[in-house]
Amino acid sequence: MNRPQRFRTILALGLPIIGGMLSQSILNLVDAAMVGRLGETALAGVGIGGYLNFLAISLILGLSSGVQALVARRRGQNLSDEIATPLSWGIILAFIIAIPLTILFFINAEWLIALMSDDIQAQTIADEYFKYRILALLAVGLNLSFRGYWNGTNRPMVYLRILLAVQILNILISYLLIFGYLGFPAMGAPGAGLGTTISLYIGALLFALVTLPSAVNKGLFCFSLADRAGLASILRLAIPHSIQQFFFAAAIVVLFWIIGLLGTAQQAIGHVLINLALLLILPGVGLGVAATTLVSHSLGQHNPTLASRWGWDVIITATLIMLLLSLPMWLFPDPILRLFLATDQAVNAAHTPLMLTCLAICLDAAAIVLTQALLGAGANREVMLITTLSQWGFYLPLAWVIGPWLGYGLTGIWLLQVFHRAGSSLIFIYIWKRGNWVHIRI
Repeated sequence: MNRPQRFRTILALGLPIIGGMLSQSILNLVDAAMVGRLGETALAGVGIGGYLNFLAISLILGLSSGVQALVARRRGQNLSDEIATPLSWGIILAFIIAIPLTILFFINAEWLIALMSDDIQAQTIADEYFKYRILALLAVGLNLSFRGYWNGTNRPMVYLRILLAVQILNILISYLLIFGYLGFPAMGAPGAGLGTTISLYIGALLFALVTLPSAVNKGLFCFSLADRAGLASILRLAIPHSIQQFFFAAAIVVLFWIIGLLGTAQQAIGHVLINLALLLILPGVGLGVAATTLVSHSLGQHNPTLASRWGWDVIITATLIMLLLSLPMWLFPDPILRLFLATDQAVNAAHTPLMLTCLAICLDAAAIVLTQALLGAGANREVMLITTLSQWGFYLPLAWVIGPWLGYGLTGIWLLQVFHRAGSSLIFIYIWKRGNWVHIRI
């Protein structure tokens, strides 16, 4: 397969995944735009609740990559009767993990939120919003397992079509519940949380109806619960990734707390900047998820050379796409910021950090792609250690020193991101080039 053919394969697999991820990011931005009309306190409250919810979700995010890597590996090995077996374990683990986590976070919601802000009004909004969102944790776990299955079978369009329908429904329900139209109660910012939860459970039902009938003939639930090998495989892949994502989510929570030391208005600005950053990051993550399948499938075919080429080609593709998406934010930062921020003072404060966000994300392309590609190779522990140490040993301590302590504010914190993300890319490029990951068995 020559390079143009590889690029076409990357885009054919990656674009639907990117579409699904961008739809979620756009949904978050639509929520921010709707809630932003209610004021900076409401926007900060939703930000607090949203990042705590991401912290909870991070503990089950490994289900998606674990299911995907194992499904793709079995497909590469032509084990058609076992392709859906990893999905079985993903569904079972979603119930086992999500239900206790939901209870734990729901009970402890108030004191967790109190750690994030001293603003009583923002705390009240965050508490209601978060409690609605955390009730959807089981639906998220199920949807992640279904996503891993469809991506691993190289059919991401199935996942994308359902996801887009759910996102449209989410926007509609949230809009009605926030502002109280068509006889719905006007719940304000918490209405966005309830709308999202309702749509996620509808999505889980749709995924089950589409996936389960065809997966039954491919090994779905065709195993004994005493089959420890299958369970051990998915746990070996999912746990390190979930731990990595937990520390990543916790890092965002701590970063949001650090920004909160600058004031509630700065927290509202930080919420917008982080969501705009996610809009730029997700195409890279989506292509990285495609690399998970391509790398795992190539290694299943005992072709490590092709697996390595996939990594480099996906980096080039991701960098070009992220540069294109960054251009509007570089050229028209203030009009974009005014979609979410109601005052000129807030827009001016966010102007330079947004420009720095665009630069940082483009420099981060290699790290974003290769962390996902290494998951396809089974190098989950190495990815976990590097990302966790760089965030907690370098970025967060310096963000506190530079932002609140030395007084450089949001601009100083976001300038530090540029160096952090560039350094992460260099580290992961070295690991990929070294090639020790080709010897890992999953």
